[in-house]
Amino acid sequence: MALNIKKSKPFGEDPDGDLLPAMMSGDQQAFSLLVDRHIGKLSALAAQMLGDVHLAEDIVQTVFLKTWHLLPNWETGNAKLITWMRRVTTNACLDHLRKRKPVYTDKVPETPSLENNPEQSFGIHQENAVLRGQIDVMPERQKAALTLFYYQDLSLKESAEIMDIAPAAFESLLRRARKTLKQQLEPIERLS
Repeated sequence: MALNIKKSKPFGEDPDGDLLPAMMSGDQQAFSLLVDRHIGKLSALAAQMLGDVHLAEDIVQTVFLKTWHLLPNWETGNAKLITWMRRVTTNACLDHLRKRKPVYTDKVPETPSLENNPEQSFGIHQENAVLRGQIDVMPERQKAALTLFYYQDLSLKESAEIMDIAPAAFESLLRRARKTLKQQLEPIERLS
């Protein structure tokens, strides 16, 4: 059976509206397309928040499982499916971060560099490691706000919707997060 997918979607509709009818009726091929479409975004969100790629994979797998079970009862028109999935991912990460006991280590995960110059590459790697380390110790909700807005490149409105708060409240949270990060980085910058 061939999957019939519309190519164009009117502005403002669910970006996964082309797959929703088939998925709501249990079509595994349509759900597989949804997974292909969003696994990268959700994995990046969870990995950024948790700092652990393997744990992020577990959380994203759980999110897709919840999505599959929810689909037969999904009500279109309320929220976009990807917004709901990001909210579930964010909440699962926040829950994990609240339960996790702090682990103190000097080891910082490596980030790939696109620079060819070894000196620049080393400097960028060090800056990224310092920034990642400072974001990791921030309060969970501030960390989530930074991740959604800057690393997931979502709008203020989308980020607020995912965190289930008003846009003005999200803007305030983002402002506090930037202030916290700036305060954390000031002593490090003075040493440079």
